[in-house]
Amino acid sequence: MSDYAKDVLVSAEWVEEHLEDFESDDDDYRLVEVDVDTELYDESHAPGAVGWNWETDLQDQVERDILEKEDFEALLGSAGISEDTTVVLYGDNANWFAAYTYWQFKYYGHDDVKLLDGGRDYWVENDFPLTDEEPEFSEVEYEASGPRESIRAYRDDVENAVEKGLPLVDVRSPEEFSGEVLAPPGLQETAQRGGHIPGASNVSWAAVTNDDGTFKTAEEIEELYAEEGIEGDSTVVAYCRIGERSSVAWFALHELAGYDDAINYDGSWTEWGNLVGAPIEKGSGD
Repeated sequence: MSDYAKDVLVSAEWVEEHLEDFESDDDDYRLVEVDVDTELYDESHAPGAVGWNWETDLQDQVERDILEKEDFEALLGSAGISEDTTVVLYGDNANWFAAYTYWQFKYYGHDDVKLLDGGRDYWVENDFPLTDEEPEFSEVEYEASGPRESIRAYRDDVENAVEKGLPLVDVRSPEEFSGEVLAPPGLQETAQRGGHIPGASNVSWAAVTNDDGTFKTAEEIEELYAEEGIEGDSTVVAYCRIGERSSVAWFALHELAGYDDAINYDGSWTEWGNLVGAPIEKGSGD
């Protein structure tokens, strides 16, 4: 994994070798599972892994937003995570919400965080250890150094990107991109209008991963985005429906390819597609 711009991925084998560290109450290491299917963790998980529910643990419960800084600090402290803890995140769907959580960690200034390459599916399908026992760790005080606004896009940033012709990457399905559907089957967060942000390229989040859910090489990722004219020399905005799939693309662009001006629009289509007067394009964009 040395060809990546940053040391942000660990293999399943590495995690297995460090399970004793993850199970220890010492706060040097923590393993955290965050799934799309919030019931998976209760069924089984890697030994020592803490389970977070993306709907209730990683979202503001009043406003539509990520966690407030103090809530983020409380969540990490309750899991025995300190400012110096090495945190490894993983989850189902090739790390959708693990990547989203990773992005929040970076936003609030926690640098020593990594993704388990391949996520939960890779761990389970390759017969790595599983348990249904939930660990208990001593709580600690956590003080976040962020936020780091340079990796987050807001509505104004997207409007600016559209006006200046900066690259936007829509990582949703072709059907969502064209406006044929508002959301993947079974998912409830939608918008009043379908389509995509004008000028956006449709590059699926899955295009940066292999069939087994592990990430492609940095060279393959660079070639993928270069085909859309994205070469890391300008701001690039990634978005999806609610910000989780775009976090996978942001991770690939910012962390693996080293495109430091890549930003994640976590408001994504459920914000843009609900705005009165916001410009929308329909169709494939070809």
